[in-house]
Order: sequence, then structure tokens, then C-alpha cells
Amino acid sequence: MCKGLAALPHTCLERAKEIKTKLGTLLQKPDSTIDFIIPYPEKPEKPPKAQKPSPEEALQWRDSLEKLLQNPYGLASFRSFLRSEFSEENAEFWVACEDYKKTKSPVKMAEKAKKIYEEFIQTEAPKEVNIDHFTKAVTMKNLVEPSSTSFDVAQKRIFALMEKDSLPRFVRSEFYHELIK
Repeated sequence: MCKGLAALPHTCLERAKEIKTKLGTLLQKPDSTIDFIIPYPEKPEKPPKAQKPSPEEALQWRDSLEKLLQNPYGLASFRSFLRSEFSEENAEFWVACEDYKKTKSPVKMAEKAKKIYEEFIQTEAPKEVNIDHFTKAVTMKNLVEPSSTSFDVAQKRIFALMEKDSLPRFVRSEFYHELIK
């Protein structure tokens, strides 16, 4: 990369300016009403009409956050629990990232990336997730040219946080004990 500005002053500075310009474009305020379209509902969602899992299936969630999040009923239950603890932003961010990864259109991808960044990543975002400075920096760098993997590092950090912190509390909760009866 740019080792020693004396060796390649114009190349490094030009690349830095290019990155700054692209990032600035991504993060600028909306110019048109199309930017105000919010892909994630602000109102609480109704849980999907999924079949309640068997107690055996719900018991598997103790050991696998992945299985819990992949089950529509499990995800809705987990989100309700997190909402009761005022920590729903982590699950919301994870869901937003999963939706983002399915986006094919580069234009839609850029719009969703901007929305996710503004809602969950930027400092003092309305639903700011707790990620370290390095993860935030990597994510911002990835957003210069959005791709399906732009949020992977941050999503993995939040998954690990939920697995280590939220899942054990969920498993001890009344929400969960009702499911395994």
C-alpha cells in the first residue's frame, strides 16, 4: 500500500482523496425523496405466522444461536426478549445484514448500505451497535465500494456478542422457558 509518502506522494494522496470522495458521497445527506424510503419498518413487526417449535427444537437453541436466528419463531421470540431488555439493535442489525446480502442491484445495495450505516454503525446512530473501532473502520472502508460482504466483519462481531451475552440471558428467561414446556 502507501509506505512512505515520499516514495509515492501523488499516488497515495490521489488514492486517499478518491476514497474520501467516494465515502463522502455515500454518507452525504439525502438529495431526493427516494432516499427517505426506509426499507426496515419503524413500527414493531408482527411475528411471522410461523409454527411454534416443538420443545425439543427449542431446546437446541440453547447451544446454537444460528439455529435460533434461522427459525422465524425463534427469531421473533429472541427479538421480543431483546426488546424487553432494550437491546434489540443487535438482532435488528443482524437481520438487516442478512437482507442486505440478498440484494443483487448495485444501486439498491448502495442505498441499503447507506441506511444500515446511518442506522447502526455511525457514531451516535439511532440504533448504534457496540463494535470496536477497528471493526467500524473496516466496515467504513468496505462501504467505499459496497458489496455483499461489506458488513461481514461487523455482523460476525455482533453475532459473537449475542452468542456470548444475549443468548445465555434468553435461555434463562421466561420467554424461553415457555417455549420448552
